[in-house]
Amino acid sequence: MTTRLSTGLRNALAGSTGFAATFANGVIEVYSGAQPATADAAATGTLLGTVTLNSGAFVPGAPGNGLTFAAAANGAVAKSGVWSFNGVAAGTAGWFRLKGNAVDAGGISTVLPRLDGAVATSGADLNLSQIVIAVSAPSTIDSFSFTIPAN
Repeated sequence: MTTRLSTGLRNALAGSTGFAATFANGVIEVYSGAQPATADAAATGTLLGTVTLNSGAFVPGAPGNGLTFAAAANGAVAKSGVWSFNGVAAGTAGWFRLKGNAVDAGGISTVLPRLDGAVATSGADLNLSQIVIAVSAPSTIDSFSFTIPAN
């Protein structure tokens, strides 16, 4: 389990934007296979689904149905609202990419903010109750948080 931050996200966190604002109204894409070596790398595997607010349709650059976060507390930010998706392809979820609201076609980028992580049923960066995804099958993200360590 390895969370990987893109250069664009690291720059946003080091600057004045912050995590929740960087990813406000963004999405999480769930993929099959192994996670790329860096979050700057192109996406790999098959896109199994795109997590949005209430599984709603998402248009990059528009706020509708993008993911939202609760207020930060103790150096952590957690999801707000119902985060869910319907399978667009069949396969076994292996990793995810959290993306901001900008157009991000999934190619190589050192500018776009991204957070990649592992997917499993427990003990991963993103836990799903079922990692075997079927076309049109609904999945819900019960919890998601990002913590900036104190030390």
